[in-house]
Amino acid sequence: MLMRPDNRLNDAPMTPVTCRSCGARVLARKSSWEQTSVQWNGAAVDLCKERQTAGAGLRPGMFLVCTKLRASIEAAAGAGSLPVLDEL
Repeated sequence: MLMRPDNRLNDAPMTPVTCRSCGARVLARKSSWEQTSVQWNGAAVDLCKERQTAGAGLRPGMFLVCTKLRASIEAAAGAGSLPVLDEL
């Protein structure tokens, strides 16, 4: 079976966003104001205190974003440094 490649990142790459509270730097993409994709790396996980606290009761991969990072992502989108794709 031939699988078709997923080319969405070619048209809408993830953009680095830094949390204004802890300095964690993640990759984010906003498809709309309601939908955000976040990709964490090890350094960001180590910096985010909210993620560390919440992670104790969650399965791996279940924590999406902390409240402070969410505010930083929304501010980046509002400032135009993180494009909102359904508005392009």
